[in-house]
Amino acid sequence: MTFSIVARSADGVAHGVAVASKFLAAGAAVPAAEAAVGALATQSYANLAYRPQGLALLRTGTAAADVVAGLTAADPDRESRQLGVVGRTGDGATYTGSGCHGWAGGRTGDGYAIQGNILTGPEVAAAMETAWLASDPAGALAYRLLAALRAGDGAGGDRRGRQSAALYVVAPGQGYGGTSDIVVDLRVDDHPDPCAELARLLDIHTLLFGKPDPATLLPLRDAVADEVRALLTARGHTASDLDAALSDWAGIENLEERMVPGHIDPLVLTHLRTC
Repeated sequence: MTFSIVARSADGVAHGVAVASKFLAAGAAVPAAEAAVGALATQSYANLAYRPQGLALLRTGTAAADVVAGLTAADPDRESRQLGVVGRTGDGATYTGSGCHGWAGGRTGDGYAIQGNILTGPEVAAAMETAWLASDPAGALAYRLLAALRAGDGAGGDRRGRQSAALYVVAPGQGYGGTSDIVVDLRVDDHPDPCAELARLLDIHTLLFGKPDPATLLPLRDAVADEVRALLTARGHTASDLDAALSDWAGIENLEERMVPGHIDPLVLTHLRTC
C-alpha cells in the first residue's frame, strides 16, 4: 500500500524518510527517525512497534540488516510486513514478507533502502533508486528524498492511486531555533496529488525555516539599508536600530530563522519588497 525511501545524508549527519501511499495519512504510521541514530519505514500492515524498537536497536549501533532481522524474527505476522532501515553507517536494509500484495520488493545500497508494495511494478523502485543516486550528495537530504519519491510516483507508484505523502528528516540541533533535531516534518494526509503538494510545502518550509547562505548575505548598509528602512517604515516597523526593526517584521512574517545581525538574506529582501 506504500512506497518509501529511508536514507542518510552523504556526511552521515542527517537521516530521513519519504513516503507516499493510497492510504490516509501514511506519514502518521510509516516513518521514524532519530538524530545521529538512524531511520526506518514500516509499511504493508505496518507494525508501529517497529518504530521505537528499531530505533532502540539502532541506538546501540546494531547494523541495519541486523535490525531488520531482529524485528521481523520476533513478529509472528512478519510475512505481511515490509520494512526499511538505515543506520549511522553502512548499507541500508529492506524486508518484504511473502504475503505482501504485489508488486512488492525493494532495493538497497550505501545509506539507503527503498521499498514498496501494491505498486504498478518493479519500475517504481528502480526509478526511485536511479533518482536517489543521481541527486547531488551535497544537496539537502529532504530534497534528495523528495526527488526519489516523485520519481517513484512518476513511474506509476501505488497501483490503486494517490492519497497521502510525508517527509521526515532529523539532524542534531538543526531543527527550529537550534532547539530541536527535527529538520523537516511535513505531511499531506489526503490530497489528489500528494507528492506535488509535498514539494510545494517543502519549498515554503525552506523559505521560512531554511538557514541563509552566508555567501549571499547583503550587508545592511548604504543603499541596501536605506531601502530596507523605507520598506519597513511603510509597513509600520520603525526603530532607531535597523536590525531590531527588521527582526520585528521578520517575526511576524515567520522569517526569523533567516535573520543574521547586520545583514539581510536576499530571499528576505525579495519577500519584504513584495509582501
